[in-house]
Amino acid sequence: MSVIVECQGVAKKYRQGQIDVPALRGLDLALEEGDFASLAGPSGSGKTTLLNILGGLDRPSEGEVRVDGVAITSLGNNALADLRLRKIGFIFQAYNLIPVLSAAENVEFILQLMKTPHKERRARAVEMLKAVALEGLEKRRPSQLSGGQQQRVAVARALASRPAIVLADEPTANLDTKTAEDLITLMSDLNKSSGVTFLMATHDQRVIARTRRHIVITDGRVSSDERRDGAAA
Repeated sequence: MSVIVECQGVAKKYRQGQIDVPALRGLDLALEEGDFASLAGPSGSGKTTLLNILGGLDRPSEGEVRVDGVAITSLGNNALADLRLRKIGFIFQAYNLIPVLSAAENVEFILQLMKTPHKERRARAVEMLKAVALEGLEKRRPSQLSGGQQQRVAVARALASRPAIVLADEPTANLDTKTAEDLITLMSDLNKSSGVTFLMATHDQRVIARTRRHIVITDGRVSSDERRDGAAA
């Protein structure tokens, strides 16, 4: 398997008053094509900081990050924004859908930023909504969808650009048990069918139990990295 994301010696410090507070401390990590991985650790361990750095939303204080072979730590802001559009999908705890847009338009939005032709992006949006079992709901706005349906739209949007990796921050936190389990199954199935890498920061033991790789961060470093073939079945 090829390496999709690689961190080498990644450190991040935040300034608070007169002191530097470390969030990541020389972290090393490699994610391979097709990984379906959970990322856990106590509050303040650096999970969200790591996701932000992997996603190009923040820059490390030290170290190097590569996404699909590109050293993103050396990219300028415009080149980094373009890489985010094309290589990285995001799923957020709060869905982050645009309220005035329909489900299809929310999925299309990322493709519009990529300047994908209208006919192609509409066809892709319909295709992705069908893949997440929302066929027939393309014209509904977020307020007309349940929480689980909104998160499925978010999954479709994350995959619409055919990214190298999808980064999810607590994707089941706002969902009831049945809806959360259905979402985990959906993401696992999409991971298997598309081969896209998933990394999910989570406290949810239901998510952790279903992933095929489980990474734990403690005090800004990887303290455990376990592969569990077949866990997502």
